[in-house]
Amino acid sequence: MTISEKEKFNTAFKLHSQGKINEALKLYEEILQYNPDNAEILNLSGIIKLSQNKLNEAENLIKKAVSIKKDAYFYENLARVYEAKADYPKEIKILEEAEKVPNCGFEIYFLLGLAYKNNVEYEKSETAYLKAITLNPKSEKACYNLASLYLFLNKPEKAIEYFKKCLEINPNDKEVLYFLSLGYFRIKDYETGMQYFENRLCRGTAITSQEVTYPSLMKKAPLWKGEDISDKTLYTYYEAGFGDMIMFARYIPELQKRCKKLLIKPQKELSQLFRDNFQGVEVMDLFYDEDKTNFDVHIPFLSIPYVLGLKNNEIFMHHDKYLKATPDKTEYFKEKFFNNDKFKIAIKWQGNTYYETDRVINVEAFAPLFNLKNVKIYSAQTFEGSEEFEKLACKYDITDLSKSFKDFSYTAGALENIDLVICSDTSLAHLAGAMGKPCIVLLPYNYNWRWHMDLTHCDWYDSVKLFRLGKKESWDELMVRVVKSLNNSIDKF
Repeated sequence: MTISEKEKFNTAFKLHSQGKINEALKLYEEILQYNPDNAEILNLSGIIKLSQNKLNEAENLIKKAVSIKKDAYFYENLARVYEAKADYPKEIKILEEAEKVPNCGFEIYFLLGLAYKNNVEYEKSETAYLKAITLNPKSEKACYNLASLYLFLNKPEKAIEYFKKCLEINPNDKEVLYFLSLGYFRIKDYETGMQYFENRLCRGTAITSQEVTYPSLMKKAPLWKGEDISDKTLYTYYEAGFGDMIMFARYIPELQKRCKKLLIKPQKELSQLFRDNFQGVEVMDLFYDEDKTNFDVHIPFLSIPYVLGLKNNEIFMHHDKYLKATPDKTEYFKEKFFNNDKFKIAIKWQGNTYYETDRVINVEAFAPLFNLKNVKIYSAQTFEGSEEFEKLACKYDITDLSKSFKDFSYTAGALENIDLVICSDTSLAHLAGAMGKPCIVLLPYNYNWRWHMDLTHCDWYDSVKLFRLGKKESWDELMVRVVKSLNNSIDKF
């Protein structure tokens, strides 16, 4: 560079460092006009284009920089362009080239681990992350990503090992503490896992929401930590999704034994179902006036088994028929929808996608069910995803139940008349299991912690069977397996 070029570069780089990228880019472009093969300027210009999501321009600039100078940092930035484009094969190719560069280091292997995972090459992803950690053992992000990969691959012991390494680096990382709990849950070490589970984000959110709703009461009422409350009123309130609340409702009778009076605030959609099933419990609506409410201690709902001090297998107590529908709602649905002698199957393909989308099943995958003999199919799909119903209704004989579901007490009334539920990992599966209704849950490859390692049975519900996607299997292919099993055993349900 000439002296004037160096001055312009220094000014541009300073502006770039200050976040004034448009001004910096203008100066970079001026330098490139008379020095178009300046690899460093090409790379920096590409970084700005990447930050502006101008991916093709970023690619062209950084590719040219790489062609001029084989620098690991240039390869790294080019890989980030392909990551932004979700072009993982190209990203992998670039990073594998970078491995041969003398100054290749930690960041290349870290990105390579991520690219392999995104490209469904899990073993290679593991190798790359391990190499990155060898180069930088104190990298929390590498340990965290590897631990998450092991959790994804259903290797919870290895996940626990690397989440613990994260904690050695940053002992107060609540996200790591939470995911560590999921590792212990997967191996059914609930005694250890529940301690870490207290770091879950929704716990803090639930407490905060109650502090807003009942500011005076929450100031004077402490969190219940398991002490004797036989002469006290306990208040427990919802957090997380409907499925979690249904699953943990099994502990309500145990809470009743511990306190003088029990107040429960579930989501409004669950209130009537809880009233129908738990006598002697005051089930609160969404908003109760503070001056009409009183309690001595409180606890978020998902903390109940931890505070009860349940040991491992005790966590699965009351795992059959702890919820039921009322006779009037059962009869209502029987008269309206189920007055036939066919084998009745209810399906649901989607839950709340706010949490994750892996559990969404393409509705066309259910098509093979309609070939089963003497079977009648019903849709229990509600809210988000219900627009997909027409894709089945225009081809097959299917009845929509969802418009009759005012809340979960109505859903329970319908399920009492159903012979089998087939659904994604959603609240319907938990309701069916809690009612002791036969249910097949269709799990993604990366499935939720609560289904554990051994998928040949379900620890939480006696009536639930689990089918998991293979590594590269489609929902359509999984349904073929389900239907084959039904052809062989539908008479046993």
